Amino acid sequence: MKKGFLSIILHAHLPFVRHPEYDSFFEEIWLFEAITECYVPLIRSLERLHQDRVNYRLTLSLSPPLILMLSDQLLQSRYINYINNRLELAEKEIIRTRSTPEYQKLARLYRRLYLDTLDIFANQYDCNLLTAFKKFNTAGNLELITCAATHGFLPLLNRSEAAVRNQINTGVETFITHIGFPPSGFWLPECGYYPGLEKHLKNAGINYFFVDSHGIENASESPRNGVYAPLNCGNNVMAFARDPESSRQVWSSHEGYPGDYDYREYYRDIGFDLDMDYIAPYILDGHIRINTGIKYHRVTGADLPKEVYQPRQASYKARLHAQDFINKRQQQINRLSTDMDRPAVIVSPYDAELFGHWWFEGPQWLEWVLRFADKNTNGVKTISCSDYLKQVSDHQVATPSASTWGDQGYSNFWINETNDWIYPLLHKAGADMEKLAITFQGVKASPLQERALNQAARSLLLAQASDWPFIMQTGTTVEYATKRITDHLARFNYLRDSIRNNAINERELSALEILDDVFPNTDFRNFNVPKQNLE
Repeated sequence: MKKGFLSIILHAHLPFVRHPEYDSFFEEIWLFEAITECYVPLIRSLERLHQDRVNYRLTLSLSPPLILMLSDQLLQSRYINYINNRLELAEKEIIRTRSTPEYQKLARLYRRLYLDTLDIFANQYDCNLLTAFKKFNTAGNLELITCAATHGFLPLLNRSEAAVRNQINTGVETFITHIGFPPSGFWLPECGYYPGLEKHLKNAGINYFFVDSHGIENASESPRNGVYAPLNCGNNVMAFARDPESSRQVWSSHEGYPGDYDYREYYRDIGFDLDMDYIAPYILDGHIRINTGIKYHRVTGADLPKEVYQPRQASYKARLHAQDFINKRQQQINRLSTDMDRPAVIVSPYDAELFGHWWFEGPQWLEWVLRFADKNTNGVKTISCSDYLKQVSDHQVATPSASTWGDQGYSNFWINETNDWIYPLLHKAGADMEKLAITFQGVKASPLQERALNQAARSLLLAQASDWPFIMQTGTTVEYATKRITDHLARFNYLRDSIRNNAINERELSALEILDDVFPNTDFRNFNVPKQNLE
């Protein structure tokens, strides 16, 4: 058995944004950018690793909102329009930059990337990238896990067990429906944990989850193996902790690899650099500048003019940084092995959207990390947490402490002066949903009532998403985030009153079902399931 293992987890999540009431909608671009810059590049890397028979293990957490959007035909068709629009822009850029070869070379690079992306998305995987992820799971290299229904921040929904239970159970059910098997692991939204949460995970069939480092370090008993072995929460649900050292190498704004001089600069985009008349067809409503994805500069120095991006040099750096990452993990494992009673597991979780979107070379770096880890000369082997639990048993029993991986390690990023008004409204809506479920306990609801009750439950789940308070705190697209919460709560309140007054308008209900077309198996009765005998 190895002295230690490396477990890399990518958490892929975006808020559910789908607006069939409009011909196009700006915030849907969040998904389209992620497909182009993150998910398809990841698939490219996994394809190469598969062809070269590299023996690796990687874990990918697919959130239910992302699962639903990737499988949605409306969004799939709109993505085709988006990538064709970017192809058109790249073609124009090849013509515009003909007198500047260093820029034209990059314009041709973007055209190749867009053509390849279109081929992978539309031809190889028939517009549904979930098919690709399932393929690599079947091959034994990619472990797929999931998250809460709408990425609800569970520590602040804990006022109601029904709210927490339905976020978890709906997430698991959505994963099973679209992926085809139950997940072993669970990504707690924002790694938000509170003691007792493991009981709901157990009842949902989950074997393990993740917390930030201090969740284990401040556990009910001092962890004998630090953050390098899981804790048994007392019911055989295991808590794995994030490794601060490997996280810092990637996340740190000062020490992290993505800030290297030679990598592509994210914040310099032709959507802001070029004349408005030229760029208008490729930005928002023809007059609001946004990122197009075509960027010609590298990070350079903080106080220097941005130099032209050199793809070969950036790729070379990605390989160097991957080797450095593996070397440091090998040194780390050698140190840990002298004091531990079992092989160490270094858990390195990252937002999947970092790789490709914010850090253009991130997918290349990850591919090299997985290649280097497969070499026998390295003392590092990649592993999934499920595999680790199969190899190593008899874990220390202790309860992690309340924690998140957000700023300062607790809940203040999701409840503060920018967003605290949300929670009384969410808690009241949750209590009202439970009352509706109780009202119809043992009562045969009509088909129309059942539809309205289920749609009210969907509106509540959508309002509970952690993305909106997060956006309010960061100060980006605050108006849209506020509107999303108030709209979902207004829809819930409308349905609640219609049900109570026995005045359900079927036409308006149908419109809401089209607008919020999520979780088709929703059953309002789950908000009144008698409290289970939690283990």
